[in-house]
Amino acid sequence: MSGRGRLALCAYAATVMTASALLPLLDSPGWLVQAALLLGIQSAVGAAARRIPLARLLTVALQALVALSLLTWVFARGHAVLGVIPGPATFQWFGELLATGGQDISRYATPAPATDGIRLMVVGGVLLIGLCVDVIAVTLRSAAPAGLPLLALYSVAAGLSGGGANWLWFLLAASGFLLLLLAEGKDRVSRWGRVFRGAPAAPPRGARAFESDGGMPLASVRTGRRIGALALGVALVVPAALPAMDGGLLAGVGPGEGSGSGGGTITAVNPLVSLQDNLNQSDNREVMRYRTSAKGIEDLYLRFVALDQFDGTTWKSSERKVEDVPDRLPRPPGLSPSVKTTAIRTNITAAGYYEQNWLPLPYPATEVSIDGRWRFEPEGRTVVGDRGEDTRSAQYTVESLLVEPTSEQLAQAPPAPAKLRREYTRVPDSLPAVVRRTAENVTRSANNDYQRAVMLQEWFAVHGGFTYDTQVQSGTGSQAIVRFLRDKQGFCIHFSFSMAAMARTLGIPARVAVGFTPGTPGADGTVSVAVRDAHAWPELYFEGVGWTRFEPTPSRGNVPQYAQPETPSGAPSSPTAPEAAASNEPSTAPSPSDSCSPDLRRLGECGAAAPQDLATPTDAGGSAWSVLLTGVTVLVALLVPLSPMLLRLRVRARRLGSGGRTEANAAHRTLAAWHEVLDTAWDHGIAPDGSDTPRRTAARIVRQGQLEGEAADAVHQMAGAVEKVLYAPHRQITGGLVDDVARIRAGLGAAASRGARLRALLLPRSSIRVIWAVSARWIALAERLRASRWSPARGAALLRRPLRQRS
Repeated sequence: MSGRGRLALCAYAATVMTASALLPLLDSPGWLVQAALLLGIQSAVGAAARRIPLARLLTVALQALVALSLLTWVFARGHAVLGVIPGPATFQWFGELLATGGQDISRYATPAPATDGIRLMVVGGVLLIGLCVDVIAVTLRSAAPAGLPLLALYSVAAGLSGGGANWLWFLLAASGFLLLLLAEGKDRVSRWGRVFRGAPAAPPRGARAFESDGGMPLASVRTGRRIGALALGVALVVPAALPAMDGGLLAGVGPGEGSGSGGGTITAVNPLVSLQDNLNQSDNREVMRYRTSAKGIEDLYLRFVALDQFDGTTWKSSERKVEDVPDRLPRPPGLSPSVKTTAIRTNITAAGYYEQNWLPLPYPATEVSIDGRWRFEPEGRTVVGDRGEDTRSAQYTVESLLVEPTSEQLAQAPPAPAKLRREYTRVPDSLPAVVRRTAENVTRSANNDYQRAVMLQEWFAVHGGFTYDTQVQSGTGSQAIVRFLRDKQGFCIHFSFSMAAMARTLGIPARVAVGFTPGTPGADGTVSVAVRDAHAWPELYFEGVGWTRFEPTPSRGNVPQYAQPETPSGAPSSPTAPEAAASNEPSTAPSPSDSCSPDLRRLGECGAAAPQDLATPTDAGGSAWSVLLTGVTVLVALLVPLSPMLLRLRVRARRLGSGGRTEANAAHRTLAAWHEVLDTAWDHGIAPDGSDTPRRTAARIVRQGQLEGEAADAVHQMAGAVEKVLYAPHRQITGGLVDDVARIRAGLGAAASRGARLRALLLPRSSIRVIWAVSARWIALAERLRASRWSPARGAALLRRPLRQRS
C-alpha cells in the first residue's frame, strides 16, 4: 500500500474512532455503522481521485459531491432526482429535518432516540469532520493539524454527555489521532530515504557494521525536529486555549470564572432535557429530603431556575451576570409590604447522586447558608454553582417567604414597569396566530389580567379537555404549542410553556419555572422529594405581588389559594386542587424514631434527614477513578518529555552490560561499545558518517569534540579494537571498554557548553534510532502477515522460524 493509501486508511479509522464517543448519546448504535459505511465510500473516492491524479481542489470537490449524494440517498431519496441527485426540494427537506432534529435534541434526554433529524445531524457531521481530516492529513499531508476537527468532534460528544464522557472514549479518540500521526511519520520516513532505515537484527560484519550509523543530513534532522515540535505544540497549546466545558451543552450552566460582585454570566441553556426522562423513571429515587417550619407544604415548591426567553424553538434562561451570594438576598421585585408574607426556614439535604449546577430553593428565598463555590443571579433569584460546584450531598439552610396575596390584590394590580413588560411579553414572530386567538377566546369575558390568568389556568386544568401524558413527545417550540393545543395531550412543560406563551400574547409578563413539587411528607416530620416530583410551572408578574405561581397542569402539584376560582358556598372544592391521596407518591421515608440521628443533628435544629442512599458508593468510586486518572495524566505528562533521555539510558545500559564469555560475545561487546561512542558523539553534535573508517571516525571525534589526554587516547584505542574485531585474521579482544566509553563521555561533556550538555542529556539526537527500530519491526511484521495471508503453510513456517534465520 502506498504512503497516501495508508494515510487515507488511518484518517478514516481516526474519524470513526473519534465518532464512537457519540455512542452514549443515542439509544441505538446503528447510526455509527451507517456513518462508517458512508465515510468509507467518501474516503475511497478521495483515494481514487488522488491516484488518477486530480488536482487537490477537484479531489475535495468530488468528495463533497459524493458525500452530498450519499446523504441524499439515505435521508431524502424521495425528494431527489433518481434518488441521489439533490435538487431544491432536497435542500428544503434537509432544512426541515435539521429543524426537527434541533427540537428533538432540546426535547430528549440522553440516550436520545435516533430520529431522522438527529441521525442527519450526526451522520452529516461525521462525514464533514471526516472530509476535513482527509483533506488536511492526506491531500495536504499534514496530520498534526487534522487533530483539530477530531478534537471538535470529541468536544461535542463530551459536552452533550454533560461532562460525564467515559475516559475509554477519550482513549479511543486519542488512539485514532496517534495512529494518524504514526502513519504520517512512516510516510515521511519512507520519503526521506536511507538514513531512516532500521538496523539489521544480527550484529553486522565488515564495512556494513557502520551503515546503520550512516551520515544523516543535518537538514533532515532539523526537519524532523520541526515536525515533532509542531505536533507537540498543537497537542499542548490547542487544548489549553479552548474553554473548559463544565457540564453539557444542553444540560448545564456556565457560570463565569473568578469571584467578586458582578463577575461572570449564566449561560442560556435548556434544563428541561431530562425532565421527561425523570417523570418516566421506573425507579422513583429520592433526590433530596428537607424539614421546614412551614405549617403546610402544599405551596413549598423547590424552584431552581427560571426560563425567561422564548425564541420560537424552546424556552431557556437568559445570559445574566452573577455575583457572590449575599448574606441577605434583596427583597423580591414587585413585592409590596401590604401583601401578607410568612417567613419560613427550611433545612435541605441532597442525595449523593443528585448532580446539577442549580440549587433548589423555595421562592422567594431571602437567605441561603451553604458551603462551597456558589453564585447568585438577582433577576431570576437563582443560586448557581461556580467552577464545577454542584448539588451532590449538599446540605444547606434557606430562609424564604411564603407570599399569600388575595385575589383582590391581584385583580387590582397596576400595570408592570415598561422595561419588565417589554422583556417578558416578547414572543417570536414564528408563533402562529392561532395561539393568540385561542388565548383571546378563552379570556374574552375577563376584566383584568388576574382574571385572564385564572381563566387560562382553568381552561388547561379543567375545562379544555386536556390529558396529562408523560409519553407524549411533541417538542417545545412554536409548532409544538400548536400541536399541543390541537391534540390536547402532554405533560407539565407543555402546559407551562403554552400558558406562558398565551399570557404573553395577552400582555401579561410571564416566564417558566423549573424545579420540584413539594414532595411526600414522612412520619418523622421530614419531606422526601423524588425524581418524579420534577415539575415545570408558569410564573406571571403582578405589580405589588411580584412573580406569582400558577398551576395549569392537571393532577400535578397544587393550585395556590389565590389562583382558585370562586365557588358557591357548600359547593365542592376546585377539581384542580387534587386530593392528597391522589397526588402524593407512596411515602419512602424511614420509620419514625424517638431521637434524631447524628446526620440530622449536623443540620441544626434536628434538620432534614439524609436520604437513605446519601452515602452512595458511586461518589467514592467516581472520586477514586478521578484520582487514578489524574495520577496517570501527571505520570504521562512527566514521562513524555523525559522519554528520549530514558530510552537513551536504556540503550546505553544494554550496550555496556555484561554478556557471555565466548569470543563471539566479546566481539559483539566491542562493536556495541563503539556504537555507544558514536551515539555519544552524535548527542554532542558530531553526526556519524558511515563512509568513514573507524580510524578516520576516531580522528574526527577527537578534532570536533576537542578531546585531549585520556579521552583522546580512549577514542583511538576503541577504533583500534574495532579494526581488530572486523579485519584481523584472528580476533583480538581488548578489555576496559566500559571505562574507555566513560572517559570519552566525560571528555565530550567537559568540552561542550552547558546548553549542549543539557541537550545531550534530555534530548539526545541518537534516540531517533528507536523510531528506526520500530519501523523495521513493523515492516517485518507486515511481511510476515502478507506471507501468512497468501501462503498459509509458508506463513506458519516463517512465524515459527527465528528472526535471524529468516533474515
